Amino acid sequence: MRACHLRLTLTAAFAAALAVAGCAVPGAPGASLGASLGATQSAALDDSFNDPLEETNRAIFAFNQAVDQAVLIPVAKTYRTVLPPPVRQSVHDFLQNLNGPVIFGNDLLQGRFGLAADTLGRLAINTTLGIGGMFDVATPIGIPHHSNDLGVTLATWGFAEGPYVVVPVLGSSNPRDLIGKIGDSFADPGDYVAAQHNLLWASLARAAVSGIDVRSRNIENLADIEKTALDYYATIRSLYRQRRATQIRHERSTLPNPTPVQGSDGGPLPGISYRFANTPQLREVSAK
Repeated sequence: MRACHLRLTLTAAFAAALAVAGCAVPGAPGASLGASLGATQSAALDDSFNDPLEETNRAIFAFNQAVDQAVLIPVAKTYRTVLPPPVRQSVHDFLQNLNGPVIFGNDLLQGRFGLAADTLGRLAINTTLGIGGMFDVATPIGIPHHSNDLGVTLATWGFAEGPYVVVPVLGSSNPRDLIGKIGDSFADPGDYVAAQHNLLWASLARAAVSGIDVRSRNIENLADIEKTALDYYATIRSLYRQRRATQIRHERSTLPNPTPVQGSDGGPLPGISYRFANTPQLREVSAK
């Protein structure tokens, strides 16, 4: 029975991941598209980091692109058509606010107490004045959003990133960031509450909507970058590593975001802690 339960949980997590991630998602909404395209070309030419599984990674990358074209883009376009911009912005702000506790925890683990104070302030202001996080009231008054995650924390502590890997559906990653995403999932209060009340669907829905939100914001930019890249795989590989390095330094970057999963505002992986939170002998491990 336990094995069956575990298989169902992993299947559900994979299904949510399908909605969460595309092969590549450009970010920096205010950045010039021309500057971003130039950055992608430079990144591809400067790439020289560890990719021992390149042949396998390229095959998985091609599969991810097929998923993106067949599933994610149509869903994202429908989402953009059905919901007007103000509603989509409220959805984005709400999801961002849900990620606040995980960001706050990593701020503290890194000794970034100023950032932790900002995160706590954003949570308090946006949860109250922002009506449960539906509106970002904190940014206009001088407390902008910043992302943070356990992958960044592990890097700050000195852990090496390891080889570059492309995960089916989830996209660009490395061992350090994969471990970080799993750890963030255990630490996420929303997923923990959902697990305790047998509401796995809530975590899956959150992950799906988050992925659709990210993908819908970047449809045109992604298409332009793909058209101009000399080697799209190499471009995404370089951008992923460079953008993560920028996040580890807590700097703002105009580089496109090559994946909405690793180090994005999409939140932790869905469903990871659900099985363990409901296993009595492992309850202490998954306690938040």
